[in-house]
Amino acid sequence: MATLAARLRIAKAILISNLISVVLFGLRIMATHSTYYWFLLWNLLLAWVPIIFILLLRRQLKHKSWKEPIPIALTFLWLGFLPNSFYLMSDLIHLQNTGDIGILFDAVLFLSCIWNGAVAGMLSIVWVHRAILKRRGRLIAATIIGVVFAITSFAIYLGRTLRWNTWDVLVNPAGILFDVSERVINPLAHPQVLVTTLTFFALLGSIYIVVWEFVCALDPNGQAKN
Repeated sequence: MATLAARLRIAKAILISNLISVVLFGLRIMATHSTYYWFLLWNLLLAWVPIIFILLLRRQLKHKSWKEPIPIALTFLWLGFLPNSFYLMSDLIHLQNTGDIGILFDAVLFLSCIWNGAVAGMLSIVWVHRAILKRRGRLIAATIIGVVFAITSFAIYLGRTLRWNTWDVLVNPAGILFDVSERVINPLAHPQVLVTTLTFFALLGSIYIVVWEFVCALDPNGQAKN
């Protein structure tokens, strides 16, 4: 398990990386006098919300079972906001030559935000994966993580194509249920569902495999069931 000093170094590196995204956006404002692409910082902020629920969940699981109401609620909140960590990848469709600054600069801004959002998401999934391994076997843990990525990929489709937000689960649950059930019952009528979900599942899954292998290599004891 990583020492406190190591964790602080990681936190410092992550903070610097996120500040770079903010600085890049600030430089763009100074150069163009425009807040174009403002949504990148908003989405980056949302990308880190799942970490908050993970920190709360970690504290709860120190003295409670995962089957108790509060840990279950925090888990669902984490899962509900998790797609925001990777949704930034889909923001690439907005990248264009605006004429007010070089497109290469904007590409770096996009990639910086996408990277930091993905880091937030992957960190939270790694922790959940390791927490499951302490309670269940590797196959069950891997299956659960696979389901998490499938749900996340489908949620990205809901957000990008149908424009649903995480909080719409509370504001308009009937609308989301209708759209989801329609696409589950009649998937052939909505081919973009499979295309978007499977491509993001493949992308996120392949990234996570590399991340997980790095984690296991650095801390072999953390992958075994206690």
